[in-house]
Amino acid sequence: MVYSMEFKYEVVKDPTVYQINRLPAYSDHVYYKDKEDLTSEQTSYRLSLNGTWLFSYADNIDAAIPGFESMDYDCHDWDEIQVPGHMQLQGYDVPHYVNTMYPWDGHELIQPGEIPTIFNPVGSYVTYVTLPPAVEGEVSIWQGHPVFLSFQGVESAFALWVNGHFVGYSEDSFTPAEFDITEYMTESINKIAVQVYKWSSGSWLEDQDFWRFSGIFRDVVLYTIPDVHIRDLTVKTRLSQAYQHADIEVAWDIAPASKSTAASLTLQLYDATQAELYSTTCPIMSGQASIPLECPMLWSSESPYLYTLLLSLYDEQGVLLEMIPQVVGCREFCLMDGLLCLNGKRIVFHGVNRHDFNQYRGRSVTKEDMLWDVKTMKQNNINAVRTSHYPNETYFYELCDRYGLYMIAEANLETHGTWQKSGQVVIDEHTIPNDRPEWKACVLDRASSLLERDKNHPAILIWSCGNESCGGINIYEMSRLFKTRDDTRPVHYEGVCHDRRYNETSDMESQMYLSVASIEAYLETHRDKPFICCEYAHAMGNSTGAMFKYTDLTRREPLYQGGFLWDFIDQSLANTDCYGQPFPAYGGDYGDQPTDRNFCVNGIVFGNRTLSPKMAEVKYNYRTISIDIHDTTITLTNYSLFTNTSAYDCIVTLEKEGVLCEKTTLATDVVPLSFGIYHIPEAWLTPIVAGEYTITASLRLREDTLWAEAGHEVSFGQSTFVSLPATRETSSWKAPQLIDSDANIGVRGEHFHAIFSKAQGGLVSYRYDGRQLLSDTPRPNFWRAPTDNDYGNGMPLRYAQWKLASLYTTAHLTNVAQTDHSIILLFLHTFPTTPEYQCNLQYEVYGDGKIEITMTYPGSKDACEMPEFGMLLQMPGEYATQLWYGLGPEENYCDRNLGCKLGLYKASVKDSVTPYVIPQECGNHTGIRYLKVVNPQGHGLLVTGDQINGSVLPYTPHELEQAKHLYELPPIHHSVIRISKMQMGVGGDDTWGALTHKEYLIPGTKPIRFCFTIQGI
Repeated sequence: MVYSMEFKYEVVKDPTVYQINRLPAYSDHVYYKDKEDLTSEQTSYRLSLNGTWLFSYADNIDAAIPGFESMDYDCHDWDEIQVPGHMQLQGYDVPHYVNTMYPWDGHELIQPGEIPTIFNPVGSYVTYVTLPPAVEGEVSIWQGHPVFLSFQGVESAFALWVNGHFVGYSEDSFTPAEFDITEYMTESINKIAVQVYKWSSGSWLEDQDFWRFSGIFRDVVLYTIPDVHIRDLTVKTRLSQAYQHADIEVAWDIAPASKSTAASLTLQLYDATQAELYSTTCPIMSGQASIPLECPMLWSSESPYLYTLLLSLYDEQGVLLEMIPQVVGCREFCLMDGLLCLNGKRIVFHGVNRHDFNQYRGRSVTKEDMLWDVKTMKQNNINAVRTSHYPNETYFYELCDRYGLYMIAEANLETHGTWQKSGQVVIDEHTIPNDRPEWKACVLDRASSLLERDKNHPAILIWSCGNESCGGINIYEMSRLFKTRDDTRPVHYEGVCHDRRYNETSDMESQMYLSVASIEAYLETHRDKPFICCEYAHAMGNSTGAMFKYTDLTRREPLYQGGFLWDFIDQSLANTDCYGQPFPAYGGDYGDQPTDRNFCVNGIVFGNRTLSPKMAEVKYNYRTISIDIHDTTITLTNYSLFTNTSAYDCIVTLEKEGVLCEKTTLATDVVPLSFGIYHIPEAWLTPIVAGEYTITASLRLREDTLWAEAGHEVSFGQSTFVSLPATRETSSWKAPQLIDSDANIGVRGEHFHAIFSKAQGGLVSYRYDGRQLLSDTPRPNFWRAPTDNDYGNGMPLRYAQWKLASLYTTAHLTNVAQTDHSIILLFLHTFPTTPEYQCNLQYEVYGDGKIEITMTYPGSKDACEMPEFGMLLQMPGEYATQLWYGLGPEENYCDRNLGCKLGLYKASVKDSVTPYVIPQECGNHTGIRYLKVVNPQGHGLLVTGDQINGSVLPYTPHELEQAKHLYELPPIHHSVIRISKMQMGVGGDDTWGALTHKEYLIPGTKPIRFCFTIQGI
C-alpha cells in the first residue's frame, strides 16, 4: 500500500529498512543562545511540541484514514490525545503484557521480520505549528535557519509528513529520531502528521519483559541552530597512572561546515564551586582540544564530583552564537589485572535493573519519577543501575552523573522469543539477529544510536549489546562498534553464555540467576574474566531471601564483582475494579491474552513508588561499611573505595527491651578498605536493672547530600545481652478452678474464664475481664499462602499434605491434670494425611489467666518439609492493632531479616497486609519476644515466647491464597494471629524453580517442640 508518493507501508516489515531520511545520531548536549538563555527552562533554540495532538486510531493499516497527512484533509474533528503518552493508556487498544513470547503468538503465524496484519494498531497523530515570531526589535532566530524535528521515543515505528510532504521513517523505540524539515516549513501554520505502527520488523528486536505499548511516549521537540553550530560533542578524560593529572579531551563536529572557517570556540573549565580553572580559545575548524588538569577530583558513586566545561561559539565578528555547558567527570574505568577497576580500585556493583515505568503513564516517565528513583537508590545503598533493556530517558543519565550511580547502558535489543522456547535454548533458522545479514545494519544502528547520544555521561561505565538475544556475528559486531568508537569503556553482553562462538563479545562473564554455589563452581575453572550477575535475586512478590550470600561472595571472591538485582519497580498499572475501586493491575487484567500474568511485578519498589519490605534487606546487604558488635567492642569494616568513616556520625544506643537508656556518639576514623575497633562504654555492659538489652550502632550522614538529609542512616549493627536478677519472683496467683462438665472443661480464675470442648477438641472460649478474646478455636497451622517463589518451584504440590493438615483435624482430650498452680489439658490432633500425622497440644492454665501452649510433633520418616510449624488464633475484628517487641518494622523472615532491627513496633492489622499484586504470605516478623493485639482501649491478648515468629492479618492463609487480586479479599471480620516456632524462608534466587535454601526449611522427619503463652490484658 502506498501512503504517499514517497512512502510505502511495506518498509514497516522490512528489517533492512529501519530509517528513511533520519539524521545521524549525536551527543545529547544542550546548547543555549547566551548566558540568559542558559538559566532558562526552555532554550531559545527549542520549541516543545508536547501537549494535545489530534488523533485517529485504527486496528490495522487498512482501517487507517488514507491521505490524512495532506493539507487538504481537515483533522480538527478528530479525537485528542496527550503527547507524550501511550495510546493504550488513553483509551485506544489495551496494554498487553508478555515476557518471552511475542504478543502475536497464537494470533497469527508469522516469521521474524514479518508483522501481524489482522491486528496491528495504527495511530495517526496531527498537530499544527507556527514558528515562534521575532522578539520586537530583533531578528527571529528561526528566520533563515534550518528547522529540525526530534522525536525522543516512538514505539515501535513511525512515518512523518510535514505539510503533506513525506519526510522520513524510523524504527528503534528508545533512541531519538530526528529529521531536517526546513524545506517543508512555512511562516504560517504548518501541519505535522505522524503515523505510528505498533508492530514493525523492529518489534522482533524489542521482545523485552515488559508491557507492550505504542505511541509517541517521549518528548517531541522542534529546534533550530545558529549559523555555526556544534552538532556533536565528545568528551573523554585521560588520567595519569597515579591519578594526579588529567587531560580532558574534547572533540566536536560542526554544522554547517561551509560557514565555519572564521568561527572560534572558547573552552572554559569550572570546578564544582564554579571557579574558573582553565580557559582557551581555538579555531572551530580544529575540531579538538585538550585541557590539562592537575590533581583532579575524581568522580565515583561515593563522591560524584563534576566539573563544568563551558563551550562558547562565536562567529567571525565575535558575536556569540551558542553556549554549551557540559558536565565532566574525571574517572577511569577499565580492566586492571583481570578485574574491573574504577580509578585503580576493584569495584563491586550493588546494582538494580530498572525499567522506565510509571503506574499511570507506562514508560512515559516524568522527571519527578526519575529523580525519586535515583534518590531512593542512593538512600538504600544501591550504587549501580542497568538500563534494562533499552536506552532510558536522557534526564535519568544526567541524574546518575550528578547523584553518583554507576551505569550499564544497554542497547535496545532483545529477541528472547526467537531462541528460547518453553524454557529451552533452540537456535535455528528463526533465531535473530544471529549471523543473518539482513539484521546486521539495524542492530548496529541501535548500538550506534545509544553510544552517540550517551557517550559523554561519566556515570556510564559499561556499554551493553542488549539482552537475551543469544549470540552470533551481528552482536559481536555491535561489541566491536562500541570498542572502535569508545576506547574508555568495556563491553558487556550476557548472551554469550548460551553461544560461545564469539566469546570475546563481552569483556566480562555475565550470567543470570546462578546460585552462589554455581558461581563459585564456574570460577574454579574459569579465571579469565571478571564475573557479574547482570540479573539476580529475582524479587517477585515476597522474595529476596538469602540475598546476603551473593553480597558475601563479593568479599571473598575477587573475580565476582557483584550484580544487578531484578528489578527496581513493579510494572503494575493503576486500574479500577468493577466497583470503581483502584487496584494494581498485571497481565491479563485488560483481557490481554496470551499473557505472563504477574511476572511483570518483580520490584523492590511497588508500582505506586512506595517501598516494598524487601528494600530493607537490599539496603542492609548493599551497605559498604559493616558494623559488628561483639562483647565489649564495635568493629567497623570499611568496604568503601574512597570514603573514610569520619564522613559519618556513629550513634550508639543502649535500649532495655525497646526503651532507650543511653546514647552516645563515637568518633570513628576508618580509611577505605580497612577496619577499626572501638569500645562500648563499660558501664553499659553491667546494668543494674534486669532484662534484655540491645546495643545498636548506627552510621548516619553527617551533612546533607543531594539525596538525603543529615542523619540518614547508611548502616547499622546490633547485639543483645540479658542481665538476670539475683532471685526470681514467684507467682502470687492462686491456682485456677477446674470445672469438669459433661461436654466441656472450664478453667476459671479471678479475671478470666477459659472453656475447653471435649467434643471439638480445643479451647473454644477465652474471656478476660468479661471480654471474649477468641472468635474461633486455636488450631495447629503448617501452611502459608504460597508466595510467587513457592508457586514457581512447585511448593503447593510438594507440601499439599500440610495444607490438608491445617484445614482439617480431629482432636480429642487425652488427659487432664491439676498442679498446685495450674490446670493442664492435653489434646491429640490427628490429620487426614497419607500417611497419617499427629501432634499433641498441651494447654497449661495459670491463675492469672496465662495459658502456656506447647505443641509437639514426633516427626515422620515419610513427611516432607512443612511451610510452617505453629498455631493459628482468631480474634474479633475490633482488636485491630498489633504491638510487638521483635524484629521490624518491616515484615521479615528467617532468610530475610538482616535489615530489620530489634525494637518496639506498632501497626494496624489492616495495614499489615503487604500489597503484593497477588495476595500471598506476608506480614511475618521474626525474633518476637512478645506481641499484643489490642482494641482502641488497649485491651486484648498478649502473646509471649522465645524469639518466635508471628503475624497478625485480617485473613487466614487460605483466604489469602484464594485471592488473585487485593480486591478479591473478603471484608474484614477477624484479626488472625499466626504464631510459629519457624516459617520456611521465602527464597528468591529465581521464581521458576529455585528452592528455598535448605537451612531455612522445616524438616517433617524430625521431632519439633514449640512453646508460647497467651494472656488477656
